[in-house]
Amino acid sequence: MTASLLRRTALLTGLGLIAPCVLPRAQAQTRAPAGLARGGNWPAWDAFKAQFTSEEGRVVSDDGEGGRTYSEGQAYGLFFALVANDRKGFDTLLRWTENNLSGGDLGTRLPAWLWGRRPDGSWGILDSNAASDADLWIAYALGEAARLWKAPQYHALGVRLAARIIAEETADLPGLGLSLLPAPHGFVESEGRWKLNPSYLPLQVMQRLATLYPQAAWKQLAQSSEKIMVGSSPKGYTPDWILYDARQGFLIDEKGKEKGQGTYNAIRVYLWAGMLNPAAPGRKSLLAALGPMARYVREQGHPPESIDVLTGQGSGPGPAGFTAAMLPFLQAQGENTALQAQRSRLAASPIRPTAYYEQTLALFGLGWMEGWFRFASGGQLIPQKTKP
Repeated sequence: MTASLLRRTALLTGLGLIAPCVLPRAQAQTRAPAGLARGGNWPAWDAFKAQFTSEEGRVVSDDGEGGRTYSEGQAYGLFFALVANDRKGFDTLLRWTENNLSGGDLGTRLPAWLWGRRPDGSWGILDSNAASDADLWIAYALGEAARLWKAPQYHALGVRLAARIIAEETADLPGLGLSLLPAPHGFVESEGRWKLNPSYLPLQVMQRLATLYPQAAWKQLAQSSEKIMVGSSPKGYTPDWILYDARQGFLIDEKGKEKGQGTYNAIRVYLWAGMLNPAAPGRKSLLAALGPMARYVREQGHPPESIDVLTGQGSGPGPAGFTAAMLPFLQAQGENTALQAQRSRLAASPIRPTAYYEQTLALFGLGWMEGWFRFASGGQLIPQKTKP
């Protein structure tokens, strides 16, 4: 099974089906992407666009399912376009996302997480449930685009999207407070038990949303996000999915497909933690909690593709994209020897240019390492308009 399907299986199983839903103004897209025009100052972003992004602004994955689009891909694309100062690319991505995943208005409908070819050959939404991590990154990109490009219309849209996230994708969990659910539907396991995804909770994004948008709930979400990432990683390894029980706390998801493993979702937790500003609230406790993973990489010479979060038993070397994601984390942990070893590993085995998910990890990890962007202590995006 491909990385994209591994990462999103739970969204399908949460609903139990793929809902055939057609949105207005959906654009048929049956050919391979021709690629958005070059724009901005970041060559890696231009290469990503040429490989994965259509002229219409649709990020096309390599999931083996005919070139589906995930809301996550659209969200990451918006962030990368902003880093590259590529406003034309940003607007094209935003327009496709809004028209095809949100019925024409992100402020009234959360974007559907999955779009592609239906069994009858037509193209459109395959599952209308949303994915909250994508929604967070879109709201973040809109707010920061408004600031960096002095374009208040983005902020106005972000305010409406942020309010919808709070209304539809959160729950008050005993002992944690207001917390982000992975989607509006399918993740309340039973009364007093929820299924959560730690990789959906980048602290820098949460902390910035708390100042970008007016709801007091964002501060609560930032606090609970730190609790979830630390609490779900008692041995220093983060699972893809975790259960939270009102009476028992965090529990391994024994019935889930990953069986408590940390793999294609969890790799992002280390990535987000590594990119935190040294003065960001929660950074110290999060890096301390995840320290064993840095030691694992140093001792084994590679990040694991999958790891048992209780025993620390890895399944074998992760792909090159995992190594790219680990670079900021190893640097933040002061693991200089491991950092150099992983740089060498990446040079010896580069990421496949057609591997969509690995390439997104690389744009984050390598882009950060090369200085194309930073996050301020409050989560604000600090892009570099020229290569440092």
